[in-house]
Amino acid sequence: MAQDATNLGQRDQQLSLIDADVHQRWSDDEEIIQYLPERYKDDGLVLPTLLYRNPGEFLRQDEITEDEGKPGSDLKKIATDHLDKYDIDYAVLTGNSWFNLAALPNRDYAVELARAFNEWLVNDCLPVDDRFLGSLYIAPKAPEKSADLIREYGDHPQIRQVILPGGAEVPYGRPQYWPIYEAAQANDLAVAVHPYSEGHGTSNPPTGAGAPNTYIEWHTLLGAYYMGQLASLVTEGVFVEYPDLRFAFIEGGYGWVPHFMWRLDKNWKGLRSQVPWLEKKPSHYIRNNVWFASQPIEEPEQPEHHNHILEMMHADETLIYASDYPHWDGDDPNWGLPPMDEEMERAIKADNARELWNLPADPADLK
Repeated sequence: MAQDATNLGQRDQQLSLIDADVHQRWSDDEEIIQYLPERYKDDGLVLPTLLYRNPGEFLRQDEITEDEGKPGSDLKKIATDHLDKYDIDYAVLTGNSWFNLAALPNRDYAVELARAFNEWLVNDCLPVDDRFLGSLYIAPKAPEKSADLIREYGDHPQIRQVILPGGAEVPYGRPQYWPIYEAAQANDLAVAVHPYSEGHGTSNPPTGAGAPNTYIEWHTLLGAYYMGQLASLVTEGVFVEYPDLRFAFIEGGYGWVPHFMWRLDKNWKGLRSQVPWLEKKPSHYIRNNVWFASQPIEEPEQPEHHNHILEMMHADETLIYASDYPHWDGDDPNWGLPPMDEEMERAIKADNARELWNLPADPADLK
């Protein structure tokens, strides 16, 4: 979906840009282990890992650091090679894609790993650049302790969201998770769902048909996982109980959003007695409380069909830009969005994200 570079450059001079998904990582496990309690330091980092063969561990090889470190491990390089290069106002750091704390069997260890990651985030990552926004890690199997972590770190001015892995033991609408949402809403933090080794550890298989055979199956069907989580959140009444809670689904595509809303609305009309707490149709809560990230971009055979998707999902309200830097299938800020009218582009590139994360125009004002 190539665009005219000259026209794009002219438009970008008038538009701000917020990147919803930038993966930073530690260069050595000791960076995280140092923040663990003594009783866990000898265990190191024990994490469920993605078992499917994928290109270069997800990573762009041209972003390997000068000292041969893995892409994303040099925060200053992210700032210069990505933020400066594309004039990005804010970048939301989402961490290592293998850090699925919902898939660990030991709740206490998962909580301490979350705390260690958050210590590393606030001490070693966020101070590097004012434009970095942090995602708090929590342990979904321990909701009350996760809520404590949100209250402990949530007042940091650069912390703007709590992040959950796409896969867990039970769907995220269940009341057992509600202490997490209560704490997030009270601290004015968004909650985001992002893929982190779905189908491994104690999480459920990543598809309704069971465990896939290849990475291409796993990657293609991430949106199906998100449908299950979103249906649970809406029908269980999370957005009724927490009307100011802001939720984002990152790296699961968005072409599925229109038919998902249509189907859920249709079923609600005939089955609303099962969800009497929903006073309005399900799509109302999605449009008011939920955002979707653009990466991986949808690429229909006819480019104009993409505009139909945007219109049907109310993208001027619900879609935010994400690069997925530095992953192999990331969407370059210059070419990651197809041509669209200026108002829609401005909404997707900046305005919707500012609302989602309640951001000032100037990163200096976060302090």
